[in-house]
Amino acid sequence: MSQRQWRILPAPPAGFSRTLGVPPLWANLLYNRGLRTPQQLEPFLKAGPELLLDPFGLPGMQVAVERLQRAIHHGETVGIFGDFDTDGVTATALLHQVLTGYGLPLAPYIPHRVEEGHGLNSGAITALKGQGVSLLITVDCGVSSFAEVAQARSLGMDTIITDHHIPPARLPPALAIVNPRVPGANYPFLDLTGVGLAFKLAQALSQATGRAWNPSLLELAALGTVADLAPLQGENRYLVKEGIAQLQHTQRPGLRALYRQARLDPQRIDAEAIGFMLSPRLNAAGRLDHAGTSLRLLVTDSEEEAQGLARELEEMNRQRQRLTSQYVKQAQKLVNGQESQPLLLVESEEFSPGIVGLVASRLVEEYARPAVVVALSGEVARGSARSVEGFNIVAALERCETLLERYGGHSQAAGFVARRDRLPALRRQLLEAAQQALAGAVLAPTLEIDAQISPRALLGETQGFLRSLEPYGMGNLAPRFLTRHLEVLEARRVGKEEQHLQLKVREGGMVIGAAAAEHQKKLVWDAVAFQQAGRWQPGAQRVDLVYTVGEDTRWSAHGLRLTVLDFRCR
Repeated sequence: MSQRQWRILPAPPAGFSRTLGVPPLWANLLYNRGLRTPQQLEPFLKAGPELLLDPFGLPGMQVAVERLQRAIHHGETVGIFGDFDTDGVTATALLHQVLTGYGLPLAPYIPHRVEEGHGLNSGAITALKGQGVSLLITVDCGVSSFAEVAQARSLGMDTIITDHHIPPARLPPALAIVNPRVPGANYPFLDLTGVGLAFKLAQALSQATGRAWNPSLLELAALGTVADLAPLQGENRYLVKEGIAQLQHTQRPGLRALYRQARLDPQRIDAEAIGFMLSPRLNAAGRLDHAGTSLRLLVTDSEEEAQGLARELEEMNRQRQRLTSQYVKQAQKLVNGQESQPLLLVESEEFSPGIVGLVASRLVEEYARPAVVVALSGEVARGSARSVEGFNIVAALERCETLLERYGGHSQAAGFVARRDRLPALRRQLLEAAQQALAGAVLAPTLEIDAQISPRALLGETQGFLRSLEPYGMGNLAPRFLTRHLEVLEARRVGKEEQHLQLKVREGGMVIGAAAAEHQKKLVWDAVAFQQAGRWQPGAQRVDLVYTVGEDTRWSAHGLRLTVLDFRCR
C-alpha cells in the first residue's frame, strides 16, 4: 500500500467545549461529526424512534399503500423483485415477511448477476406474469427500467418502484415511484437504502392498516443499510442502532446459523461485525452463484435448512476471499503506468463479474483515485466502478451512456455493461471527466485523524462516551486517534498467511516502586494491524500508531484494544 498522509482534523473553535458542556476531547469528536449545537446532541446520541420520519412524506407512498391495500383485500399475487446484493436481498426478505403476514401469495425474484444483470429484465417480467403476478414491487432497483415497467403495464401488471438510486431524466411509467431523489420530492432525508425504503413502505402500510410493525424488521434494515455503506445519520442511525439490538437476540434460524459459521458471539454484533463478517457472507452467493441462497437463509423457518444454507454461504465466502486476493494482485500489475492518471481502468478475461467491485474498492483505497475494473467475456464487458470525493462516477457514466448497454449506481459506486469494442472510447471519456472534476485535487491516500492523544485519555467515562457515538460507519466513522513514540514490547505476525501484525506497546518508560505492576497494566496496549505485517521493520523499538479503539474484556486489563489503521516505525 502507498504511504498514506496523516491529517489531523482542525480543532473546534475556542469555547466550543463549554458551549456543549462536555470535556474537550468529547467536544472535538462531536465537532468532527458535524454536531454544532446542544440541540443536535440528544437526537444523535439517543438515536431513538423520534428520528423516524413520516413515511407518507415520501413521493408515491400514498398511492403505493392504497394499491397494496387493494391487493390485500382481493388476495392478489404480488411479485417482489430485488437486487442481488445484501441491500436488495434484505429488502426482498423484509417485504416477504411483511406481506406474508397479510396473507398475500408472493413471488419473490432475485436476478442472476451474470445471466440477467442489474435491474428488471424482460424475461423476469414474463416469468412473474406466468406466476399470476398482478402487482409488482421492486426493491433497490427499477427507477431506470423504463422499457421493463412499460412491458409489465402492457401485460396488466401494476408496478410500485422502491429505489434509492439516482433517477434518470425519463422515469418509468410505474403506478408509484417511492424514491426521495425524484424531481419534486421534498423528503428531508435522502440517504435511505433499498432496504430502508422497503421498511418505510412497511411502516406506511402498518399505519394505514392499524397494525404494529414487527421490530424484527429492523434486523434486516440494519444488515442492508450497513452493507450498502449508507451514511449512519438521520433515520439510518435509528434503523442500524435498533437493528443491532434485534440482531443480538434474533429468532431467525438463518441468522443464528450464520453466526455459528462466522464464529460470531451475538452479543458482540455491531456495525463492524455486520460490515466485515455478516455482509460478506450474505453477498457471497450473489457474487459467485445466485443470491437466492441468501434470501432463503433470511426467510426460512427451518433450523435444518438454515444450517445447510449457512454452510453453503461460508464456503462461497472463502472462495470469494481467495478470488479477491488473486484479482487484486493481478489488477495491481495492470495498473502499472496509470498511477499518474486521475482515473484507473483495468480489464481482464480472468476477472469474475461478482468480484470486480471489491477489486475496484481496493484500488481506490491504495491509489486514492477513481477505479474501474472490467470483467471481459467474449464481446461483453461488465464493469464496476468506485470513486472518491469530488467525482460522481454515475454522473460520469451518464455522460457516456451512448457507449453503454446499461448502467446505474450511486455517486461513489456504480456498475455498467458495455460492448467490448467500446471500452477504449469509454476509457477516454471517463478519463476526461475525471481530469475535469479532479483538476487540482491531491490524489494521495490520506487518513483523517480526530485527535493526537495518549491512549489513557480513552479510559474511564470516555469509554462510555465512545459507545454513545455508535453505530459507526459511513458518515459517522469510528474516531481515529494518533499516538506517537510508543515503545514496542512485542511484534509478531499472525494469520494463516502471517498477513496480520499483532503488537504490544507501552507509553513512556518503566515505572519504579510498589505501584509498578498496576501502573504497567494501564500503560500496556494490545494492538492489531490487519493486512499490514509486510510493512513492519523487524527490530523497531518505537512506533507511531493511527488507530480506532474497541472493547476487549477477554485479554486486556483495561478493557480496550487498538485496531491499527496505519503505523510508522521509528
